Amino acid sequence: MKQSADGARRAPLSRERVLRAAVSFADGAGTDAISMRKLAQELGVVPMALYKHVANKDELLDGMVDLVVGEIGPPGAGEWRLTMRAHILAARRVLLRHPWAAGVIQSRTSPTPAVLGHLDSMARLFRAGGFSVSLTHHAMHAMGSRLLGFSQELFDDTAATPDPALLQQLARAYPHIAELAGAVGHDAASTVGNCDDQAEFEFALDLLLGGLERLRAAESVGRGT
Repeated sequence: MKQSADGARRAPLSRERVLRAAVSFADGAGTDAISMRKLAQELGVVPMALYKHVANKDELLDGMVDLVVGEIGPPGAGEWRLTMRAHILAARRVLLRHPWAAGVIQSRTSPTPAVLGHLDSMARLFRAGGFSVSLTHHAMHAMGSRLLGFSQELFDDTAATPDPALLQQLARAYPHIAELAGAVGHDAASTVGNCDDQAEFEFALDLLLGGLERLRAAESVGRGT
Protein backbone atom coordinates (compact mmCIF):
# COMPACT_ATOMS: atom_id res chain seq x y z
CA MET A 1 0.00 0.00 0.00
CA LYS A 2 1.41 3.37 -1.06
CA GLN A 3 1.91 6.35 1.18
CA SER A 4 0.78 9.88 0.30
CA ALA A 5 2.85 13.02 0.83
CA ASP A 6 1.24 13.66 4.23
CA GLY A 7 2.09 10.15 5.40
CA ALA A 8 -1.42 8.69 5.08
CA ARG A 9 -1.57 5.22 3.61
CA ARG A 10 -3.44 4.99 0.33
CA ALA A 11 -5.04 1.92 -1.30
CA PRO A 12 -3.28 0.80 -4.47
CA LEU A 13 -4.88 1.88 -7.69
CA SER A 14 -7.21 -0.68 -9.29
CA ARG A 15 -9.92 -0.67 -11.93
CA GLU A 16 -12.62 -0.85 -9.27
CA ARG A 17 -11.10 2.03 -7.30
CA VAL A 18 -10.93 4.14 -10.48
CA LEU A 19 -14.55 3.37 -11.36
CA ARG A 20 -15.84 4.05 -7.84
CA ALA A 21 -14.02 7.38 -7.80
CA ALA A 22 -15.53 8.23 -11.19
CA VAL A 23 -19.04 7.34 -10.02
CA SER A 24 -18.60 9.49 -6.92
CA PHE A 25 -17.28 12.35 -9.05
CA ALA A 26 -20.24 12.06 -11.47
CA ASP A 27 -22.73 11.97 -8.59
CA GLY A 28 -21.49 15.39 -7.56
CA ALA A 29 -20.60 17.08 -10.83
CA GLY A 30 -22.11 15.01 -13.65
CA THR A 31 -20.31 13.06 -16.36
CA ASP A 32 -19.61 16.08 -18.57
CA ALA A 33 -17.24 17.37 -15.91
CA ILE A 34 -15.23 14.14 -15.80
CA SER A 35 -11.85 14.06 -17.48
CA MET A 36 -8.95 11.69 -16.96
CA ARG A 37 -6.93 14.59 -15.58
CA LYS A 38 -9.58 15.59 -13.01
CA LEU A 39 -10.14 11.97 -12.02
CA ALA A 40 -6.41 11.50 -11.55
CA GLN A 41 -6.38 14.54 -9.26
CA GLU A 42 -9.22 13.04 -7.21
CA LEU A 43 -7.23 9.83 -6.83
CA GLY A 44 -3.92 11.55 -6.18
CA VAL A 45 -2.15 9.95 -9.13
CA VAL A 46 -0.76 11.09 -12.47
CA PRO A 47 -3.22 10.81 -15.41
CA MET A 48 -1.13 8.12 -17.15
CA ALA A 49 -1.70 5.80 -14.17
CA LEU A 50 -5.40 5.63 -15.04
CA TYR A 51 -4.76 4.23 -18.51
CA LYS A 52 -3.52 0.98 -17.02
CA HIS A 53 -7.11 0.37 -15.88
CA VAL A 54 -9.33 2.19 -18.43
CA ALA A 55 -8.29 2.90 -22.00
CA ASN A 56 -10.33 6.07 -22.50
CA LYS A 57 -13.40 7.94 -21.30
CA ASP A 58 -15.79 5.66 -23.21
CA GLU A 59 -14.42 2.61 -21.42
CA LEU A 60 -14.60 4.56 -18.17
CA LEU A 61 -18.30 5.34 -18.75
CA ASP A 62 -19.05 1.70 -19.62
CA GLY A 63 -17.40 0.60 -16.39
CA MET A 64 -19.31 3.21 -14.40
CA VAL A 65 -22.59 1.97 -15.88
CA ASP A 66 -21.79 -1.61 -14.93
CA LEU A 67 -20.86 -0.56 -11.40
CA VAL A 68 -24.13 1.35 -10.93
CA VAL A 69 -26.36 -1.32 -12.49
CA GLY A 70 -24.61 -3.88 -10.31
CA GLU A 71 -25.99 -2.04 -7.28
CA ILE A 72 -29.51 -3.10 -8.27
CA GLY A 73 -28.79 -6.72 -7.49
CA PRO A 74 -30.66 -9.80 -8.77
CA PRO A 75 -34.44 -10.04 -8.50
CA GLY A 76 -35.96 -11.95 -5.63
CA ALA A 77 -38.20 -14.99 -5.85
CA GLY A 78 -41.96 -15.20 -5.76
CA GLU A 79 -45.04 -14.25 -7.77
CA TRP A 80 -43.87 -12.56 -10.97
CA ARG A 81 -45.75 -9.28 -10.60
CA LEU A 82 -44.67 -8.58 -7.02
CA THR A 83 -41.11 -9.63 -7.81
CA MET A 84 -40.99 -7.47 -10.94
CA ARG A 85 -42.40 -4.48 -9.07
CA ALA A 86 -39.79 -4.80 -6.31
CA HIS A 87 -37.02 -5.23 -8.89
CA ILE A 88 -38.04 -2.12 -10.84
CA LEU A 89 -38.36 -0.05 -7.67
CA ALA A 90 -34.88 -1.21 -6.65
CA ALA A 91 -33.57 -0.04 -10.02
CA ARG A 92 -35.33 3.29 -9.59
CA ARG A 93 -33.70 3.82 -6.20
CA VAL A 94 -30.29 3.18 -7.70
CA LEU A 95 -30.87 5.54 -10.62
CA LEU A 96 -32.09 8.25 -8.26
CA ARG A 97 -28.85 7.90 -6.29
CA HIS A 98 -26.92 8.35 -9.54
CA PRO A 99 -28.98 10.82 -11.62
CA TRP A 100 -26.44 10.86 -14.47
CA ALA A 101 -26.65 7.10 -15.03
CA ALA A 102 -29.85 6.88 -17.11
CA GLY A 103 -28.51 9.31 -19.69
CA VAL A 104 -25.20 7.49 -19.93
CA ILE A 105 -26.95 4.12 -20.32
CA GLN A 106 -28.99 5.55 -23.20
CA SER A 107 -25.86 7.02 -24.80
CA ARG A 108 -24.03 3.69 -25.03
CA THR A 109 -23.90 2.24 -28.54
CA SER A 110 -24.49 -1.25 -27.15
CA PRO A 111 -25.63 -2.52 -23.75
CA THR A 112 -22.87 -3.21 -21.23
CA PRO A 113 -22.65 -6.67 -19.60
CA ALA A 114 -24.38 -5.51 -16.41
CA VAL A 115 -27.24 -3.90 -18.36
CA LEU A 116 -27.67 -7.07 -20.41
CA GLY A 117 -27.66 -9.12 -17.22
CA HIS A 118 -30.29 -6.86 -15.66
CA LEU A 119 -32.51 -7.05 -18.74
CA ASP A 120 -32.02 -10.81 -18.92
CA SER A 121 -33.25 -11.13 -15.33
CA MET A 122 -36.35 -9.09 -16.22
CA ALA A 123 -37.07 -11.27 -19.24
CA ARG A 124 -36.64 -14.37 -17.07
CA LEU A 125 -39.27 -13.07 -14.64
CA PHE A 126 -41.76 -12.49 -17.45
CA ARG A 127 -41.14 -15.91 -19.00
CA ALA A 128 -41.39 -17.66 -15.62
CA GLY A 129 -44.67 -15.78 -15.06
CA GLY A 130 -46.20 -17.38 -18.14
CA PHE A 131 -45.61 -14.61 -20.72
CA SER A 132 -45.00 -15.64 -24.32
CA VAL A 133 -41.75 -14.61 -26.00
CA SER A 134 -43.66 -12.05 -28.08
CA LEU A 135 -45.45 -10.49 -25.13
CA THR A 136 -42.23 -10.51 -23.11
CA HIS A 137 -40.53 -8.56 -25.88
CA HIS A 138 -43.26 -5.90 -25.92
CA ALA A 139 -43.33 -5.74 -22.12
CA MET A 140 -39.56 -5.17 -22.08
CA HIS A 141 -39.99 -2.24 -24.48
CA ALA A 142 -42.77 -0.75 -22.36
CA MET A 143 -41.09 -1.19 -19.00
CA GLY A 144 -37.41 -0.93 -19.83
CA SER A 145 -37.25 2.39 -21.62
CA ARG A 146 -40.14 4.17 -19.97
CA LEU A 147 -39.70 3.09 -16.36
CA LEU A 148 -35.96 2.55 -16.05
CA GLY A 149 -34.52 4.92 -18.61
CA PHE A 150 -32.74 2.06 -20.36
CA SER A 151 -32.42 2.21 -24.10
CA GLN A 152 -35.48 1.00 -25.97
CA GLU A 153 -33.41 -0.20 -28.91
CA LEU A 154 -31.93 -3.26 -27.25
CA PHE A 155 -32.43 -5.22 -30.48
CA ASP A 156 -32.17 -4.15 -34.09
CA ASP A 157 -35.76 -4.76 -35.08
CA THR A 158 -35.03 -3.82 -38.70
CA ALA A 159 -32.69 -6.78 -39.24
CA ALA A 160 -34.27 -9.48 -41.40
CA THR A 161 -32.42 -12.33 -39.69
CA PRO A 162 -30.47 -12.06 -36.42
CA ASP A 163 -26.80 -12.99 -36.69
CA PRO A 164 -26.61 -16.68 -35.62
CA ALA A 165 -23.12 -16.21 -34.18
CA LEU A 166 -24.31 -13.28 -32.07
CA LEU A 167 -27.32 -15.27 -30.86
CA GLN A 168 -25.07 -18.17 -29.88
CA GLN A 169 -22.78 -15.82 -27.97
CA LEU A 170 -25.75 -14.15 -26.24
CA ALA A 171 -27.32 -17.48 -25.36
CA ARG A 172 -24.33 -18.56 -23.31
CA ALA A 173 -24.39 -15.52 -21.02
CA TYR A 174 -27.94 -14.13 -21.39
CA PRO A 175 -30.30 -16.94 -22.48
CA HIS A 176 -33.51 -14.95 -22.13
CA ILE A 177 -32.16 -11.98 -24.09
CA ALA A 178 -31.03 -14.38 -26.82
CA GLU A 179 -34.53 -15.88 -26.89
CA LEU A 180 -36.06 -12.45 -27.44
CA ALA A 181 -33.47 -11.49 -30.06
CA GLY A 182 -34.19 -14.72 -31.95
CA ALA A 183 -37.90 -13.88 -32.09
CA VAL A 184 -37.48 -10.19 -32.85
CA GLY A 185 -39.27 -10.39 -36.19
CA HIS A 186 -42.53 -11.57 -34.55
CA ASP A 187 -44.93 -14.06 -36.05
CA ALA A 188 -48.58 -13.83 -37.03
CA ALA A 189 -49.62 -14.64 -33.45
CA SER A 190 -47.81 -11.61 -32.01
CA THR A 191 -49.92 -9.99 -29.30
CA VAL A 192 -49.22 -6.46 -30.50
CA GLY A 193 -48.05 -6.70 -34.08
CA ASN A 194 -45.08 -5.04 -35.71
CA CYS A 195 -42.32 -3.88 -33.40
CA ASP A 196 -41.81 -0.17 -33.97
CA ASP A 197 -41.72 2.85 -31.71
CA GLN A 198 -45.31 3.90 -32.42
CA ALA A 199 -46.67 0.42 -31.69
CA GLU A 200 -44.59 0.12 -28.53
CA PHE A 201 -45.64 3.61 -27.38
CA GLU A 202 -49.33 2.74 -27.86
CA PHE A 203 -48.82 -0.59 -26.09
CA ALA A 204 -47.35 1.18 -23.03
CA LEU A 205 -50.06 3.85 -23.16
CA ASP A 206 -52.83 1.25 -23.27
CA LEU A 207 -51.30 -0.57 -20.31
CA LEU A 208 -51.24 2.68 -18.32
CA LEU A 209 -54.79 3.67 -19.28
CA GLY A 210 -56.07 0.17 -18.53
CA GLY A 211 -54.50 0.28 -15.09
CA LEU A 212 -56.00 3.71 -14.42
CA GLU A 213 -59.43 2.47 -15.47
CA ARG A 214 -59.17 -0.43 -13.04
CA LEU A 215 -58.26 2.02 -10.26
CA ARG A 216 -61.15 4.31 -11.23
CA ALA A 217 -63.59 1.39 -11.14
CA ALA A 218 -62.25 0.28 -7.76
CA GLU A 219 -62.75 3.80 -6.37
CA SER A 220 -66.32 3.85 -7.67
CA VAL A 221 -67.06 0.53 -5.94
CA GLY A 222 -65.51 1.87 -2.72
CA ARG A 223 -67.76 4.95 -2.85
CA GLY A 224 -70.77 2.81 -3.67
CA THR A 225 -71.42 4.67 -6.92
